[in-house]
Amino acid sequence: MNNFITVNAERCIGCRTCEIACAVAHSEIKLQTLLPKETFSPRLKVIRGAKITLPVLCRQCENAPCAEVCPTLAISRQDSAVIVDQSLCIGCKNCAIACPFGAMTVITQEDSQALKCDLCHEVATGPACVRVCPTHALSIMDAKSMDEIIKEKREATAAKSLVNLAQ
Repeated sequence: MNNFITVNAERCIGCRTCEIACAVAHSEIKLQTLLPKETFSPRLKVIRGAKITLPVLCRQCENAPCAEVCPTLAISRQDSAVIVDQSLCIGCKNCAIACPFGAMTVITQEDSQALKCDLCHEVATGPACVRVCPTHALSIMDAKSMDEIIKEKREATAAKSLVNLAQ
């Protein structure tokens, strides 16, 4: 199973701290200076609905549709993350169309490039968005965490079934 980031929508306040952390983590410019608007390119996007805000980011799909449609094989799996090799990306936007979650962005600066969450795979401390979220709305989901959630759900279902049988 791939690692991915989950969002607790009840905790997200839409502050966009995750977007800023992501843009800084993937920028040549670090926190000592302001990021120019032209280079502010987070790999996630906070969306606002009528009653909810939450970041949309890559789900690190097992059979990543974005990778399947990439004509240059710029999108591949490395360790537990699906990443984009910018040196191979031609900015064709096939990946953005194929992504069922709307998590791919294609930007044009000097040349076009596809951006998506890569779980900050080059950062030893893990995803920047998870580290900085002030309400702890973001968390990294790994195989162990997923197994624990599945176990809890099965136990809750079994307990509910026992209560229904007793009635």
